[in-house]
Amino acid sequence: MAASKPVEAAAGGGGGGSGLSRWQLALVLGAPMLLGAGALYLWGRRAARRGERRGDTSVLFPFELIYHFLFQSPLDRAQAAKNRGNKFFKAGKYEHAIQCYTEAISLCPPEKNLDLSTFYQNRAAAYEQLQKWTEVAQDCTKAVELNPKYVKALFRRAKAHEKLDNKKECLEDVTAVCILEAFQNQQSMLLADKVLKLLGKEKAKEKYKNREPLMPSPQFIKSYFSSFTDDIISQPLLKGEKSDEDKDKEGEASEVKENSGYLRAKQYMEEENYDKIISESTKEIEAKGKYMAEALLLRATFYLLIGNANAAKPDLDQVISMEDANVKLRANALIKRGSMYMQQQQPALSTQDFNMAADIDPQNADVYHHRGQLKILLDQIEEAVEDFDECIRLRPDSALAQAQKCFALYRQAYTGNNPLPVQVAMKGFEDVIKKFPKCAEGYALYAQALTDQQQFGKADEMYDKCIDLEPDNATTYVHKGLLQLQWKQDLDKGLELISKAIEIDNKCDFAYETMGTIEVQRGNLDKAIEMFNKAINLAKSEMEMAHLYSLCDAAYAQTEVAKKYGLKPPTL
Repeated sequence: MAASKPVEAAAGGGGGGSGLSRWQLALVLGAPMLLGAGALYLWGRRAARRGERRGDTSVLFPFELIYHFLFQSPLDRAQAAKNRGNKFFKAGKYEHAIQCYTEAISLCPPEKNLDLSTFYQNRAAAYEQLQKWTEVAQDCTKAVELNPKYVKALFRRAKAHEKLDNKKECLEDVTAVCILEAFQNQQSMLLADKVLKLLGKEKAKEKYKNREPLMPSPQFIKSYFSSFTDDIISQPLLKGEKSDEDKDKEGEASEVKENSGYLRAKQYMEEENYDKIISESTKEIEAKGKYMAEALLLRATFYLLIGNANAAKPDLDQVISMEDANVKLRANALIKRGSMYMQQQQPALSTQDFNMAADIDPQNADVYHHRGQLKILLDQIEEAVEDFDECIRLRPDSALAQAQKCFALYRQAYTGNNPLPVQVAMKGFEDVIKKFPKCAEGYALYAQALTDQQQFGKADEMYDKCIDLEPDNATTYVHKGLLQLQWKQDLDKGLELISKAIEIDNKCDFAYETMGTIEVQRGNLDKAIEMFNKAINLAKSEMEMAHLYSLCDAAYAQTEVAKKYGLKPPTL
């Protein structure tokens, strides 16, 4: 008891000589702790050195632990855990890194959104290295919830969704990234393009298989047949095949003399009553009539026009295999099957068919004309020019071949960035339109070249010439509308012309596609989606439909990104 009094006196603030003040007492009590910490520090150093010799960098000095827990804030401790995780990540020890990032997440105060989002994103990066895609997506989602414009997390989640085959979600994330990066990052742009193409192909494959056949406009059908000069089935009925005496006094169409489904189909062609052609051709085929080969080719041609390549191919195959049929029919069937293969992105089969057509009918100008177009698509310009030259040799009056030869030469010169050949090609266009002033295609191709050369006023004049020659050709109005946007930035005039195209031909998919593209640039995404869907329903091939679906999905993804993150790309 006696020994306790000086302590009490000291505690009470008295001045006893043997008493200890509070700070002295604290120092005495603290001395064993400091001595103990010193011993632990020395032990830790030895353990660390032993760890270094074993290659184990995970040993943390107990002294550092004490320091962290006694003197650091929770955020400081979280940052320290993250820094340890970063070291493990760089060393390729991803499981250890995940543990450290998890510790950082648990230590971080919940109100520190940006720091917490970084920890989740870092852990997602470690999961990515282990190819744990579900965990990557989950952690990136946490990061984005905390920081909605976190580009790294959005892009990492997009890549995870790609691996998980979540294409729609991938597209939305990479669209957000593209907008945040102002469409300047090649990596994110490539991923967006890849996913859009995959989605487009998937949707087009399903839609095209179940689509309702749709006859294109009369203008489109006439333009299609005008590209052939040696096509028997597109020639008018001969005098002996119909009777002028059968016309009534009101001038109705003549009746076909023979009871032939094919001849009736031909007469319907002349009347532009195209919806009856397939059924009448089928009657000729089922009756095994004398025009069976012609009927097969005519039916196949209209199957192609309504976009039913699966139905067209057996008919084309049969005509091609009929060795006793007119060689012109067989060559024409090969041209059409070759073009079909090109639409299906099978260039080797396409080239094979065109070469076979040239072998069996070497004097057929159509073979070289259409093969030249194929060569342009394959970027084989010199071979394309050779084919156009052969077509012109066989048909010197072929305005289309001469105009397309000029366009091929222009493309070759333009891509080669050589001014002299460009001037020669432009002079070639002038010669063609002078020689063939009634060829609308010549003016249209010249206008495209003039637009490339930024000779907008003259290009506009060329489109006006086209419209004078073919006032019902909706495509020309679309091109002229696009020219107004490029030349004068006249949005109203451009849209007016494209609307006129739709008024002339409400089946012009190119007009709807162009209108949709402009509406995207104006920020009218719902209107754009409406236009793209109209174009999809009019698409003439699965490949074309896939492209349109890509445009539509891109617009839809932008609407979703706008809703979720308030992000919108720049508009016109």
